[in-house]
This record gives sequence, structure tokens and C-alpha cells, in this order.
Amino acid sequence: MRSRFTDDDAEEAAQLLAFAMRPRLLPSRDNAYKELLRRYRHDGPFRTLTGRIATGLGLRVLGEHEDIGLAIAADGGSPFETRMETYARRTQKEGGYAERFLHGIIHLAVAAVSFPRPDDLAEDEYVGRVSVDVVDAVVREACDRLREKAASRDEPTDVPSDAPELELAWHAYANRPETFPTKDKRRAMNTTKGMVSRALNFLAEQGFLTPLKNAGEEVFQTTRRYQLQVRELAATTAFDELMALGVVPPMAGSTGRAATTEDPEDV
Repeated sequence: MRSRFTDDDAEEAAQLLAFAMRPRLLPSRDNAYKELLRRYRHDGPFRTLTGRIATGLGLRVLGEHEDIGLAIAADGGSPFETRMETYARRTQKEGGYAERFLHGIIHLAVAAVSFPRPDDLAEDEYVGRVSVDVVDAVVREACDRLREKAASRDEPTDVPSDAPELELAWHAYANRPETFPTKDKRRAMNTTKGMVSRALNFLAEQGFLTPLKNAGEEVFQTTRRYQLQVRELAATTAFDELMALGVVPPMAGSTGRAATTEDPEDV
């Protein structure tokens, strides 16, 4: 086993990570990406080198597959991290504290609806389905459950700042209108369904979801890349809290085992 790498090795490892940071780029469409991925899969020392470079950049390799390429995620504090306050500012004119909670709970719900059972996350071939209406309904039901829990404990309306994340979020979400049309008949983006729509389209832009043709309004299916991301999210306390409420249907829009992997560039 090699103990030293050449400059070319380091450059190729960095190039592979650069390809991975373009989530809509697939190995099947780029020969250089395909060859570097092949090397990563079969050359142990090169795989180690790539992982070390990723770590130095604040990145983490989640997995790889010939269909999706190399899947990576940014650790907290990485210059490549998409922070919720940054995302909130991009999607709303104002990205305050409440907005961050709203966007956070929406993305959490999208993950839970996409993979409602532990077996769904464990099965590599599983494909989930998610829509604006289902996500909004799940979050609103979660809000109702949390409100009932607070009432049963005879707690004040204002939730303490040290309460679980979901209990901090339901106040803002429950009080936000579900939808109302703008002057040009589109859905207002500061409503809950507008925010869910923005979240789903953002995930599609990142290669995590694929819009489904002829499946109704704003319906998406999951990709292997998103499954790898949600496996990481499933270890968080907030995800556990949401699943423990029992508001996500066990088969919330699943399509089961995938026969083929749809190319996000073709939709």
C-alpha cells in the first residue's frame, strides 16, 4: 500500500470533490467524473486521500454510487455549509429568528415524510414521494399535537426558550396562513405552503428530489443522494421529536423499491 501520494493524486482527489459539489452533475454525463469515481471505489489509498482532503475542507463523504456520484455534506462551521439563517434570507425578505424555525421545521418534515419508517432509510432502493400538501398537513398536525401537550401540562402560551425545538416552532407555523394568492394568481411565498414549495424546489435544485411529471401539483420523489443526507438527519433530537408525535403516515406517499433512477436533468 502506498504511503505517499503524488501531486497528481491530490489534484484528482480535489477534482472528485469539486464534481461532488455540483449535485446535478452525474457520472454518466461526465467521463472525467466517472473515471475518478471508479478510482475512488476501487483504490483504497485514493479513497483515504479524498476523505482527508474533504475533512480539511469541513466536508464529509456520506457515500457513493455510480448513479449519483460522490455524496458529500458540509459539517458545522464549514465555509460550504448552508446555514438556516442564510437559507431564510434567500427565501424571504426577512430572515429573522422565527423564520429560521419555520424553514427548519419544514425541512425536517420533508425528510420525515420522504422516509417515514426506519426500514425506508435502511433500504438503498427505497424511493419516497413527497408533496406540498402532505408536508403542510403533517406540520400542522404536529402543531396541533404540541399545542395539546402544552395544554395538558397547563403551560403558558409563550413557550420557554429552553423548550424542545418543535415546541418553539409550532407557535410560528400554526399562526402563519396556509396559503393565499398573489395578484398574479401565484401562491404567496410567505405562507406555509409557499415556504414548503420553496423548500421542495430548493432540494430539487440540489439534486435531492426529482419533480414528477404528470403527478399533480408539486410532487417530488427522493433520490439516493437525499436518502444519504436524511440518514444523517435521523440521528438528531429534532427528528426524533417529530417522529415520536406519530403524525407522519407510515406510508406517506412512498413508491417503494425503485425500478430505475430518474435523471434530475431530464425533468
